[in-house]
Amino acid sequence: MTISRRDLVDDLLGAHPELTRRAATAFVNDLIATIVAGLKKGDSIRLGGFGTFSVKQRAARTARNLKTGESIAVPPSNTVRFKSAKDLKAALNTPKKRKGSG
Repeated sequence: MTISRRDLVDDLLGAHPELTRRAATAFVNDLIATIVAGLKKGDSIRLGGFGTFSVKQRAARTARNLKTGESIAVPPSNTVRFKSAKDLKAALNTPKKRKGSG
């Protein structure tokens, strides 16, 4: 299952019924925009209990087209790295309780 931006807005509205859809949508959009702006500046974005987003630079390299065998120059680029927090890892690795047990 994939969670979309709309799903995030719906979950936010479910947790905070006093918000309007417009306000919840603005919050989600602003949060994403703030993360992107920070990464563009080269900052790391740390969300306690969730994880850290950072930018990693990929060096230029030479690749090979597998069909033709031709060498291709791949320019340097940036990519986003995510390192999950210990709390997130623990939550993901907590055994689920089975129905009817206990």
